[in-house]
Amino acid sequence: MTASYRYDVEVEHLLVSPAHAYFGRAREGAADVPTTDAERVELVAGKGIVGDRFFGKAAHMDAAVTLFAIEALEAMAAELGAGPLDPLLTRRNVVLRRADLAPLLGGEFALESRGDVVRLKAGRPAHPCAWMDQMLAPGAHKAMRGRGGVRCQVLSGGILHRGPAVLVSPVPLDPGSAGRPTLLRPSRLP
Repeated sequence: MTASYRYDVEVEHLLVSPAHAYFGRAREGAADVPTTDAERVELVAGKGIVGDRFFGKAAHMDAAVTLFAIEALEAMAAELGAGPLDPLLTRRNVVLRRADLAPLLGGEFALESRGDVVRLKAGRPAHPCAWMDQMLAPGAHKAMRGRGGVRCQVLSGGILHRGPAVLVSPVPLDPGSAGRPTLLRPSRLP
């Protein structure tokens, strides 16, 4: 990666959960699984976050870590009139502030925190699931479309810490656009 743009961001949350909480039908409720909002996490190249449900799973090697802009959740709460929404309920691993994520899709970038550097590749958008309506607020599934974050592959491991960090990007980003919807599909409903 030939990085030429550096952006100050804040790592607000680091979610690690050894099991899936949202599966089956939402009316049956989420599974009661341990979830940690860690101070630091270890990322391993090609595997993901140590201790997380996607760590080392072949089907998720290219999307083992999900990054999410907290501004998306704040905008959703305002749009839905829902008050503050719990970012951990989105089940995104790394919740960032001031991180314009959509332009990173398909490219490599890095996160630097407390002297550690983790290199990632943003492979695809993290689409929301229907569980968001039950877990966050009615209408959250639709509101989260186009701003659910990015699913990433870990290219070089290291430690990621909660707190101030630097996002190193090969493309210019607009931190003011963090959390804005990027591509909304038209509704199937009239």
